[in-house]
Amino acid sequence: MSRWIGTANQGYAAYAVEELRRLLGQLKVTQLAAGEVFLFESPLSREETLEAVQRQLPIFLRHLQPVDRVIEASGNADDLEELSRVVRNAQLSFVDKQVSIHLRKAKVTVYPYSAADTKAVLDAVLEEIGAESARQSPDMIIAIYAAASQLYVGCGTPVEMLSDWPGGAVRFQREEGQISRAKFKLLEAEREFGLHYETFQQALDIGAAPGGWTSLLLERGLRVTAVDPGELHPSLNGHPALTYHKRNASDVKLPAEAYDLLVCDMSWSPMQMSRLVLDLQQSLAREATAIITIKLMHRKPLQTIRDVSERLSSAFTIERAKQLFHNRDEITLYLKYRKA
Repeated sequence: MSRWIGTANQGYAAYAVEELRRLLGQLKVTQLAAGEVFLFESPLSREETLEAVQRQLPIFLRHLQPVDRVIEASGNADDLEELSRVVRNAQLSFVDKQVSIHLRKAKVTVYPYSAADTKAVLDAVLEEIGAESARQSPDMIIAIYAAASQLYVGCGTPVEMLSDWPGGAVRFQREEGQISRAKFKLLEAEREFGLHYETFQQALDIGAAPGGWTSLLLERGLRVTAVDPGELHPSLNGHPALTYHKRNASDVKLPAEAYDLLVCDMSWSPMQMSRLVLDLQQSLAREATAIITIKLMHRKPLQTIRDVSERLSSAFTIERAKQLFHNRDEITLYLKYRKA
């Protein structure tokens, strides 16, 4: 038996819980933040729980924090002292490692300290015990969730926690002149699925307007064919590596076996999207990669995902399905084309 804190995108915690029940069996669940963060008790050990989750990575579970210690919060400096004691007692787990401190707080909690203040205190403890504070790419994470009157503390690797960001909330800095926030979605997909866009050569962007995804792929050095009846951002006009068809995809004659990357982020129904992607397969090179978003228009997301996956599996291998932090009422699919 083991205890954990799970996190999903707002409104999707129930689906994350359903996924976990299918993986782990009967769970005892307590809500910590409505529709987003929940405490649960797994019938399996820590190691067995982690193995089950890694064997079949969930779609809606964004972050998984073990609960190694529960502290009754006092709302004063005693809380920091108790957290420091927990870190010192786990010295062997952290010595000679890069360690990040992640604090998340419920909307209402007696714990008064900010993430920066908590990190400053615990970073000093890490230095004292022979560990090194890490801003990025840590070996270990000490995660703290400050609930109403309790502090839930757990440590693990980024892989075990499903993310190296607090609560799996991946943040990117908005750039000057950035066309749209949709760019963050494609950046997060690259991180989540272990891709490197610069290794591709020819990309096809369907539903490209206003051009957030197209702009990222051009920045990475790809040649991009963008298809959309809407207007692309003026900053893309005349780019030497861009071919722009201001039409619907069904009205464009695309070259055969030309593209090793297909990306698509359109507000179509899941079945329409599936049909569109299948209709485009003749233009894809052997083993081409596809990154597409599927809108969850009906409140049966797991069934929708099963239906879409079954349909697309006639031509594609479903490598991963994931609700990214930058997805809202949608998921992102990572596909590999299987040429007949």
